Amino acid sequence: MANPGGGGPRSRGAWWREGTITAIAFALCLLGGALQVDDKSLAPPPAAAYLIAVASCAVLPARHRAPLAAMAATTACGVLVPPLGLLLSPPIVAPAVVVAYSLAVRAERRTAAAVLLAAAALPAASDLAFAFGSLSWQDASRVAAVAAFPLVAGILGHSTQNRRAYLAAMEERARRAEKSRDSEARRRVAEERVRIARELHDLVAHQITLANAQATVAAHLFDTRPEQTRKSLRELVETTADALDDLRATVGLLRQTGDAAAPAEPAPGLSRLPALLESFRRAGLEVSVRHEGTARPLPPGLDLTAYRIVQEALTNVTKHAGTGSARVRLAWNRDRVTITVADDGGGAAPSTSMGTDRPPGYGLIGMRERATAVGGHLSAGRRPEGGFLVSTELPLPPAKDAAREIDGAPAAVEGAGDAP
Repeated sequence: MANPGGGGPRSRGAWWREGTITAIAFALCLLGGALQVDDKSLAPPPAAAYLIAVASCAVLPARHRAPLAAMAATTACGVLVPPLGLLLSPPIVAPAVVVAYSLAVRAERRTAAAVLLAAAALPAASDLAFAFGSLSWQDASRVAAVAAFPLVAGILGHSTQNRRAYLAAMEERARRAEKSRDSEARRRVAEERVRIARELHDLVAHQITLANAQATVAAHLFDTRPEQTRKSLRELVETTADALDDLRATVGLLRQTGDAAAPAEPAPGLSRLPALLESFRRAGLEVSVRHEGTARPLPPGLDLTAYRIVQEALTNVTKHAGTGSARVRLAWNRDRVTITVADDGGGAAPSTSMGTDRPPGYGLIGMRERATAVGGHLSAGRRPEGGFLVSTELPLPPAKDAAREIDGAPAAVEGAGDAP
């Protein structure tokens, strides 16, 4: 490919183009030199015309690398035209017009304007100086045309420069937009992976914890209370079946476009809290619920966050607290809902009680991420009086509908063991 700046190797097409331009400029320059000064008629070009044509056209190939030097050389040739007895006409300054265009394309605007004005004025001043006293209106118009041609070429070159700059800016903007789209796509993929990982953790941790508790009860009562063992095993089957259904629904999010769509279930929320608490009761954990204030409908994302935080907090109680009871409190205010889950057990903190042979869990991390994602915050730690407490505040949107209570639970009533 041809190098616009002239700093690299040129293709064969570029060399043909340069040769053609140089040949045309040489022919026009000789044509201008063939014009006679006296009667403006044509005659064989004198030696001076060949000298001007060769000198001015020889610098044309250098106009890409050194446009200012080439402009100076062609301008000097134009200044020498009248002293050599030649007629200063537009054809004889054709090489200067070609260089003027290249200069305007490549040089800075102010520099190009100053040089082009000088290149137009100097040959005209030289001609006027030699024709002083015998200048007719025809000579004046001819000199004006000679001065105008480089200026017009400069205007065309400046327009080309602006167009190239605009195209370059558009290409750069397109590259930046493509890079931005790639970065945004990678960010969204990373966020989606974290979200799916969080969902899978909550599902697996909850269901496997319940299954483990039920299997432990069945093993403990296998010899002494076979009826209770069979009941625990039936509950274990139900728990594992629910776990498979939840996992199937979550993994279905990873299916590619065009795969057969699986029947979608609504995302869980606080309306499914009774069923959640019942599953913990079947695993041997008694949960009491207390409501304060007037419950309000929650947006789907916020509703899912509240449900998952209660689920994960109770799962940690089941795994680590070493107690058979826990308390859930939901306090509804004008602009936020506060959810606390507490136990009176003496077990280690959920984040550190996995044992030395297991990696640390992600339960508290996931709960904090969920709360932060909806504009809330979560705190967790040991209570001075014993046990562990998880507390989160989630912002509520402005109320648009009439407030309602969840499943008819009265406000500020503690239902010992009753779901809301």
